[in-house]
Formats: sequence, structure tokens, C-alpha cells
Amino acid sequence: MGNLQEEKDLFNNVAISARRFEESPFIDRHDTSKMVRGVYAGRFFAIYAGEDYLEKYWLLRRKAVIFDVAEKPVEISGPDAVPFLDKVLTRRISTMNEGRGYYALACTPQGGIFMDGVVFKLAENRFWYVQADGPFEDWLSALSTGFDVTISDPHSRVLQIQGPASIAIMNAASGGAIDESMRYFRSGFFDIGGQTLYVSRTGFTNELGFEIYCDGANTDHLALWDHLMAAGEPHGMEFSSTRAMTIRRIEGGILGNMTDMDPSMTPYEAGLGAFVDLEKGDFVGRDALLDADRRTLLLGLTCDGATPSSGSEIIDGDIVVGQITAGIPSPTLGLGVGYARFAKPGDWVGREMKLRLPDGSTHASQIVDLPFFDKEHQIVRGLDRTIP
Repeated sequence: MGNLQEEKDLFNNVAISARRFEESPFIDRHDTSKMVRGVYAGRFFAIYAGEDYLEKYWLLRRKAVIFDVAEKPVEISGPDAVPFLDKVLTRRISTMNEGRGYYALACTPQGGIFMDGVVFKLAENRFWYVQADGPFEDWLSALSTGFDVTISDPHSRVLQIQGPASIAIMNAASGGAIDESMRYFRSGFFDIGGQTLYVSRTGFTNELGFEIYCDGANTDHLALWDHLMAAGEPHGMEFSSTRAMTIRRIEGGILGNMTDMDPSMTPYEAGLGAFVDLEKGDFVGRDALLDADRRTLLLGLTCDGATPSSGSEIIDGDIVVGQITAGIPSPTLGLGVGYARFAKPGDWVGREMKLRLPDGSTHASQIVDLPFFDKEHQIVRGLDRTIP
């Protein structure tokens, strides 16, 4: 089951009981009668709010937007927090410094990707893993036998402020404490409008940006929202549903767990082998990954005549060789782009293929490396400040 958020998903909805899912504590500030909610990590979030998504996209690229996202921090604490995370995650945690964030994967014993997210070291023996969609808290609890650790839910809702004006906005919101010196994937506690909150220079757009983590019931969520909106108003910041985020994350080569990758795919097949440290000692999935094929199966596809959509087939000659996991129209490139998952490794990059959409139509396409542009990640690191 994927969390697609393609345009067709805005009209493919069902009524569902809301009792099992968490509503956003910020909903009173951005609810509309046109809102379409998605469910991610057991939480509601707005995948559409009746806005002009193209207008919000360009606002994200040129100024800033605030997203109310559903990613879920899980706390891992206790004397064995470090060896436990070294056992569960594919990256080395023992050398991690406080105030640092790592993108990190958790694999199944068979080497498939179970979860991806960002792990932060908040203090000695206290970590947060900000998970993607899926039952990661249960997975951690099941693997914690023999370790002196506590797995808990800090009930932290996350806001993202993304776009080139985000540093100026966070500087104002923090009374000058956050500035250009805060580097990519760094984090810490800051006073944001009189509330002590955890802030990281990360995001899900590959634009310059920050994430603000609430402190459960200790946070006055509506006061926080109002404070951030006041800080962002002089810079043109507005709220956006995740439609603009989905477009930008696919352009930027950010993968979605259980949509673009899943337990049937290894980190190498997903193009994420750089986040696997086979030299750090034993971890879940290591034995399987030692002998795994290192070639990538997940690449990019561009199409000048149509927008790829999930389930579309990729055809080489007369043979179906792969399918699209998710696709969007790229406003920056003026093309349809999508993730192409191939059934077998091959020399696919640079090849011309046929794209067959679910409606049966076929279109010329090309296979490319990811991301689709800004391949050196200059934008997200603040090194390219060119405004499109």
C-alpha cells in the first residue's frame, strides 16, 4: 500500500472512521471545507486544501511555505540506546555527536528496507528517530529484547518551513538564535516565541528549510503557529498542503517509504547504498546485504508528452521492463517526471523507452539519474541561492 499523493488521489477518497488516527493540533488554523486528508504514520495531514498547487510550488521555490506534516518522532533512550540503534539501523550511531541528524535506514533480516527517516541525538543516550510511514515503534519494541532501552512516543507534531526565505524567518522566530551558521542536518533546542522546541535544518523538499518539533502537551500549538506565521508574513510565507511538497520531493529525488521503496527492495536497489555501513559490525539485515547485488533498480524517467503515474509501465521495445512508482508534472523542468522501478538491473540511464499509462496511451520517455536537477544538492545546503 503506497502513500502516493498524486493528482488522481485527490479524487479517490473514501469515508473512514477517524478514531484511530491523530488529528493535527494546528487544524484550527488551516482547515477548509475543500481539504482532502491523507493518513501517514497514523496521523491526518492535508494533501490538498483547495489551493492553487502551482502557486504554492513557486512560493516554495521563491519565498517560503509552512507545511503541517505527519512524520512521527519516536524516542529511544536509556543506557543501551547507542548499541541498540547500531543494531537496528544501517548507519554507525556510536560516533554521532549531539545536535547532529543522520538520514538512516532500518532493514529486515532479508536486507529489505523496512523504514527510512532521520535520527537525531538530543542528549547522551537520548535519540529521536523521525520515521516515515509504517509501524516502526512496534518494530523497535520487538527488537529491544536484551537492551536497556525505553521506546516511547513523545507526541511531537512537526512543522516544516521550507524555501529560500526560511533562514530569515527562523532567525526572526528564534530572536536571532538561528542564523546562517546552522548547517544542514544540524539541530538543537531553541526558544521559539517563548517555547523551548527542537529545531533541525532539514526537510522533505530539497529546498533550504527547517523542521520544528513540538513538545507534546507542553506545547501551546496555536500560539506557536501564530508566532511562526507572524515571523513569516514579511517574507511572504503561506500555508500549503503537501501537494507542492510532493512535487518538489520527487523533483529532488527524495523517496517515499512504501511508495517508491519497500521491504522487497534493498538499499542498493533503491540507490541508497551510501547509507549502509557494512564495516560497523552486526546489524539487522547485514548478513543479507553482504552478498546483495549493488546495482540500482530505481531511477528517474522524464516524459515530454505526459505525466507518469503510479502503475504506468516502462517498455523497452515490446518488453515491459519496469513500472512507475510515483510521478508528477515538474513545473521547473516543464516535463512529466517519475520514479522508474526496473525489474532487473541494466544500463538503463540515457535510454529511450516507451511509457504506457494506465489509460493505455504510450509516450516517448527517457531514463535519467536522480535527482532530476540540482544533482550536487546545492540548493538544500544553501550554496545555490538562485531564485527561479
